[in-house]
Amino acid sequence: MKVVIFAGGLGTRISEETDVRPKPMVEIGGKPILWHIMKMYSHYGFNDFIICLGYKGYVIKEYFMHYFLHNSDLTIELNSNKLDIHYTKTESFKVTLVDTGLPTKTAGRLKRIKQYIGDEDFMLTYGDGVADINLEDLLKFHKSHNKMATVTAVQPEARFGGIEMDENGKILAFKEKPKGDNKFINGGFFVLKPQIFDYLKDDMDNIMWEDDPMENLVADAELIAYKHTGFWKCMDALRDKIELESLWQTNNAKWKVW
Repeated sequence: MKVVIFAGGLGTRISEETDVRPKPMVEIGGKPILWHIMKMYSHYGFNDFIICLGYKGYVIKEYFMHYFLHNSDLTIELNSNKLDIHYTKTESFKVTLVDTGLPTKTAGRLKRIKQYIGDEDFMLTYGDGVADINLEDLLKFHKSHNKMATVTAVQPEARFGGIEMDENGKILAFKEKPKGDNKFINGGFFVLKPQIFDYLKDDMDNIMWEDDPMENLVADAELIAYKHTGFWKCMDALRDKIELESLWQTNNAKWKVW
């Protein structure tokens, strides 16, 4: 089963990192967050990736072109240009890198990789989010309802502590950064039937996947939510990157299922 990853956005809310590289290449524990996402899928046997490139897409191309060398021990004799590779530790990834345009929005990016999908169901996610989601269970759930699309619904943690009080201001309860107030949001980690492209018209470049296509799926009762109540984190801003790095360095990276 193929896995499509959106990796072409500008990443303006984390511009401290994205001036020189696309957001999916921002590192956590010395590895791009894109690598972490791919390792999550690979753990469950999904190793065939299609990456939708846009902003500074050449950085991602160069990363995978040199992946073998970056993960090997080498001896280089400069006077003879001799290269000996002593050890390598690479992944079982098959990676298709597709330039989907610089200004293209997510619906357009998805539309542009249609030719690489074929006639089987496929997975789709964003290049900046990690979770401890069981992707096998997600796929089983998708197959069980036979609808066009499955989206993973998550409850993000609140940024601030929550207070419950009575009319006189007496504190009844306090929760430090509680989970969302029983509201779920789009956490990515989709499973889609190939017929999903029927919802992507020719003029999709300025349309978000999360707008017209998903709204039309809802109207047709073809979008079902898989609830994930475990760990989920989107690297939306620098504070998120710092938090993810801290979790990795303290061996609390719950998304590290491999």
